[in-house]
Amino acid sequence: MAEPLAHDTIIQDSWRRCRAFGLDHQSTPSFDQLPAEGISQLLESQHSLVQTTHQEVLPYYENILSNSNCLIMLADNQGQVLTSWGTQRFIEPKLARGFSAGASWLERASGTNAIGTALACAQAVHIEHDEHFLKANRFMTGSAAPIFDAQREIIAVLDVSSDSYLPPSHTLGMVKMMSQTVENRLILNLFRGEHFQLTFNTGLSNLDSQWAGLLIFDESGQVLSANRRADNLLGISLSRVMIDSLFKVSLLELLNQPEGLPFSLQAAGRNRFQCLLKRPLQQPVQARVFTEPKTSEPPAPPPPASIGLNTLHFGDPRVEKAVRQAERLLEKDIPLLIHGETGVGKEVFVKALHQASSRSRQAFIAVNCAAIPAELVESELFGYEKGAFTGANQKGSIGLIRKADKGTLFLDEIGDMPLPTQARLLRVLQERCVQPVGSSDVFPVDLRIISATNRALRELVQAGRFREDLYYRIGGLTLELPPLRERHDKQALFQQLWQRHREPTQWAGLSAEVLALFEQHPWPGNLRQVSSVLQVALAMAEEQPIRAEHLPDDFFVDLGRAAPPPANDGLEDSGDLNQRLKAAGGNISHLARELGVSRNTLYKRLRQH
Repeated sequence: MAEPLAHDTIIQDSWRRCRAFGLDHQSTPSFDQLPAEGISQLLESQHSLVQTTHQEVLPYYENILSNSNCLIMLADNQGQVLTSWGTQRFIEPKLARGFSAGASWLERASGTNAIGTALACAQAVHIEHDEHFLKANRFMTGSAAPIFDAQREIIAVLDVSSDSYLPPSHTLGMVKMMSQTVENRLILNLFRGEHFQLTFNTGLSNLDSQWAGLLIFDESGQVLSANRRADNLLGISLSRVMIDSLFKVSLLELLNQPEGLPFSLQAAGRNRFQCLLKRPLQQPVQARVFTEPKTSEPPAPPPPASIGLNTLHFGDPRVEKAVRQAERLLEKDIPLLIHGETGVGKEVFVKALHQASSRSRQAFIAVNCAAIPAELVESELFGYEKGAFTGANQKGSIGLIRKADKGTLFLDEIGDMPLPTQARLLRVLQERCVQPVGSSDVFPVDLRIISATNRALRELVQAGRFREDLYYRIGGLTLELPPLRERHDKQALFQQLWQRHREPTQWAGLSAEVLALFEQHPWPGNLRQVSSVLQVALAMAEEQPIRAEHLPDDFFVDLGRAAPPPANDGLEDSGDLNQRLKAAGGNISHLARELGVSRNTLYKRLRQH
């Protein structure tokens, strides 16, 4: 995937193209307006795109109109305006035709501008007043982002323009968000719920956002479509690959994940993601094997148990030391920095500290600094005033820091926080006050801030990517959580995690064979990986004890050995089973109950044929 161009390079290249087109600063934009008949044909051919964009942009449109003097425009991949939302009052009368359907904003007709330049460089851009090549266009600023289809071809551009100052970061973030939302909807509309849908992201808090990765795949596991966010998260360009090559999980294990409940998956590149699986709306007969027919409403899940500090370890001296040190600072205004590999349980540790403190009845706000888009991180953290920027909610926002007032604010992956945001956070820590974006008011806050990272912050400080003064402010005491492979209480942890993930009817535990394999495993994904492996194994084993054959294949990859063959289950050969399955009307669940085995055991045997 190509690296995005720097802003200065974008402007310089655009001005160079404009001169090559024969334009100068005094040129009048031509807009190459289509005739009435051409406009009708254009809108008819783009009806579906316009309708989908209208449905997805309308929520943003309503907020923007109530706060900003701006216009949202949708143009096709030739820069021709299709429709718009908002006000045109700020537009120069002599240029009004350029903002109506059929007008072209390609650079050769209108010089450097948000729509035309976004098309030329195939990335989101923000064009300030004086960055327009033509002086006639310098009454406005604009941000635009291309909309890509499932084949990564540009099909349209979304633009937000105004005659007033628009903060580049917020406006660019908003238009990127809108374009991603439209892209996701176009993909979903294309497949209309006929295939499996996997949504994934870096954490649970952003799993249902438009920034989540989206994969559409069929029952054979072939990926049929993906959004650009999926490309970015997985670090590859996705096109007709098999889903089990993207994640360390077999197709069967993936399809047996519970629908609507989050689960974790490890990507081939060792990154871990939180995921949601959605099955086809009308599931074909071949897919019946993956689901159990509902006979009654499932019982309501029990309320989450309180996390106690003493449940964080079962005799490991390093974890016990970290717990005891943290306990001594529980009610003191000394900041904590938790360091450890991904998946070692940093957030669980901080939640336990919060629940053990006098702030336990107040809010616990966890923020993944790596998951919030850089353009939106300041407004998310510090809040914003009504009308502070394009797309600002008409009521404003108090921000996550003020939501944590009287409670605990957990800043996870703080090493990924942008430098400008680090400066503002330092001010909050020093003054214990928050100033929302676009506001002159400051608001006092009383909160405990605990940070965490899996990165070496000292190295980031030396490289100039993390502020030294902030490093010393957040690291009053640094606590190191060891990786699972180095812990001395692994066996007790395995049993505790099994207890946490099992269903009420699953009393059969871990076999001695599996416990021995768990002890030998390097666990690169730490406790998070154990949880994922156990959830898959519990689904495979159903009410049987968990054995080696129930473990996912990638578990054995980390061990450097092949997965064991299925145990002899006493079933007849696959040919006879297929005949019995046909006699059962293709109902795997019915046949499994008749044979006294789990659905997964039966399905594995059928696949061996």
